[in-house]
Amino acid sequence: MNKLTPRAGRLILVITSTALVVFVLALAAVPTLAAQGGQNTPDQSLALFEQVYRFIQRNYVDEVDPADLIEGALKGMFESLDDPHSAYLHPDQMRGMTDTTSGEFGGVGMYISKPLAREDGRPRYIEVVSPIEGTPAFRAGVEAGDRIKEIEGESTADLSTDEVVDRLRGRAGTEVQIVILRGTDLEFPVTLERAVIQIPTVRWGMIDDEIGFLRIIQFTPHTDDRVRDALEEFRSEGYKSLVIDIRSNPGGLLNGVVDVADLFFDGGMIVETRGRVSGENQRFNARSGKVVDDEIKIAVLIDDGSASAAEILAAALKERDRATLFGSTTYGKGSVQQVRRLGSAGFRLTMSRYYTPAGTSIDRAGIAPDVEVEEARLTEEEQREYVALRRENRIIDFIERSGDPSIGEIDDFIQRLRAEGIDIGEHHLRRLIRMEINRALSRDVLFDLDYDMVLRRAVDYLRR
Repeated sequence: MNKLTPRAGRLILVITSTALVVFVLALAAVPTLAAQGGQNTPDQSLALFEQVYRFIQRNYVDEVDPADLIEGALKGMFESLDDPHSAYLHPDQMRGMTDTTSGEFGGVGMYISKPLAREDGRPRYIEVVSPIEGTPAFRAGVEAGDRIKEIEGESTADLSTDEVVDRLRGRAGTEVQIVILRGTDLEFPVTLERAVIQIPTVRWGMIDDEIGFLRIIQFTPHTDDRVRDALEEFRSEGYKSLVIDIRSNPGGLLNGVVDVADLFFDGGMIVETRGRVSGENQRFNARSGKVVDDEIKIAVLIDDGSASAAEILAAALKERDRATLFGSTTYGKGSVQQVRRLGSAGFRLTMSRYYTPAGTSIDRAGIAPDVEVEEARLTEEEQREYVALRRENRIIDFIERSGDPSIGEIDDFIQRLRAEGIDIGEHHLRRLIRMEINRALSRDVLFDLDYDMVLRRAVDYLRR
């Protein structure tokens, strides 16, 4: 064994001592965070930030781009708010902010959000607020409340909403692989082909001779014009009652929903915004000259995918005794953001919250229905069987062989599945097959009284 000579030992001691001196001297140059922390004034905090920034720039082992340091600090500042709707936006994200305003963008077609920090320490996967009708995500069966666990093999737990949006976007025709987490532990892969997404706003039709059906998909600057067109058509048909379906409506523009709500009231409050800055406190009242007569009975359909502007409409109609709400409690996104530019970059910041005519905050609470109607959901075992059917393309293969399957052909197909041990409930299985047929044949189905239990309950109420 080699032994250290006294001289070698002294040399190591000298080198070690020198390293310690250098380390101590380096530490002496670092700002004393503890001494300046706690009750710092804004000026002291900014001075501390500048000292740390300059120290890192001069002393970090590798050369650092100053812009990267500043961007990282800005991101951290917004993350400290623990607000999924406030964020720093790098230049690419700022350019993408105009996509939904123009009504057309390239992606997969779903609105997403980042859950708040979890006390139990479980991963904060990105959550689907709602898929957009007729888009790749919608056709693939992505549902409101699903969590996106992975994108192209990368976990979303540590990604922001905007970072996930960046990864989902891409050239039309390209594919993106995601992993969906549904319920507590049902996990399955989904391949989505990106497409140019055209955001619809309103669809309508008559359920029968007396009931009009109005589907509001999103609130844009032109939504009220389309709603007026629908109401005019209903009036010409002699309607006596109205279903307004705002399920999976992610919201949209505040002015858009105020203009729509205005059609149902003669004056009075629709919504109020309140913030710390007095300029953010605004009350939005209806103008005189409503379009919908008081004699028209109204039912509104809501679910956990109804968010933001959709919740404003639901609350106004409910609290002012103009409509009865059916379904489940809404999402609870009741805050207002402003986007500000920082050169080519920018940020999005929550500036105020929405308050209903009764003075209740929508944020993180949602709007409860008057009549709760829970759509019957698949059990986790049924979900697994359904995912297996989709993965094996069993239903799609059946549709391709049959073209437009008849009721008899569907009955035979279900019997074959039963013989193979597929134990999905009859109602669910027929509904899932119907949905797959509609998707495969690109059928533009406005409503389905056979399988939509919330709509059926609302129609029963209106027919009384």
